Amino acid sequence: MSVVAAYIYRDGVRDRPIDIASPAPPTIGQGEFAWIGMVSPSADELQTLARCFNLHPLAVEDALKAHQLPKLDVYGEQLFIVARTAQYEGGAICYGETHIFVGRGHIITVRHGSARAHTELRHELEAAPQLLRHGVDYVVHALLDFIVDGYLPIVEAVEEEVLGMERRTLDTFLSRGEITRLFVLRRELMKFGRTLGQMHALCSKLENLDLPGIDPEARPYFRDVLDHVMRVLASVDSLRDVIRQVFDVSSLLEQQRQGAITRQLAAWAAILAVPTAVAGIYGMNFEHMPELGWRFGYAGVWVLILAVCVTLYVNFKRRKWL
Repeated sequence: MSVVAAYIYRDGVRDRPIDIASPAPPTIGQGEFAWIGMVSPSADELQTLARCFNLHPLAVEDALKAHQLPKLDVYGEQLFIVARTAQYEGGAICYGETHIFVGRGHIITVRHGSARAHTELRHELEAAPQLLRHGVDYVVHALLDFIVDGYLPIVEAVEEEVLGMERRTLDTFLSRGEITRLFVLRRELMKFGRTLGQMHALCSKLENLDLPGIDPEARPYFRDVLDHVMRVLASVDSLRDVIRQVFDVSSLLEQQRQGAITRQLAAWAAILAVPTAVAGIYGMNFEHMPELGWRFGYAGVWVLILAVCVTLYVNFKRRKWL
């Protein structure tokens, strides 16, 4: 059975469980609402709930297929909300979905591919009946806030990895694997940013539109979730800028190091060119060449070579080419 929890709440307090297997719809009185949580339900299970709570067939179809983008659909007096969950696993951002059916007296959540269960959230809400008494709209806010809070560890993990690469860039060349990893992280953040943009649009609708099942007094709560999404989105944009800066700094430092190596090679080539030129001249084997008969010619040539080489070395050293 994919049902994790199914209860009816009265005045913010858990009152009684719901028998999902029963074909008859549960009796929900004044000041009560039903909260049902499911994980990857079967078609038969969802169809049973659809008959009990009069869920729209298109919404039920979307909840079965999954792979939906964040959105908000209105079907008469009911809402269908799709929120995207995310978690950081194995160096990659993995995505899941939470589908939320919202009616006047019920809220049904369907999770796909999300490792974070709503059990802890349900316990926290049950511990604050004065807030849970507000009804399904407050539960919707709590669910969205729970999902958005799950984005923060992703940003922190990626930020730590990127800043570590930034520190290593100042000390040594980035390896091919590290550069590839930066490209992967940039691509992951671009996809994550698109998801955040869609979640931003979803929360903005909940804050600004007159929607069935959502009390106008609950709008400030959705504004709070919207602020959280905006902060995460700003952090993702900053991380993308940091990755771009790491690329730029790495490229500049590599060019600088290559320039220094090039200057060193040029300096040593200039120094070695002196004895090469002298040896080349006196290796031409002409009969009448100056100083061939001089007794101190060999020593004089060495003194000249050493003097020129030392002078070049001192000048290059002074100019920090060596």
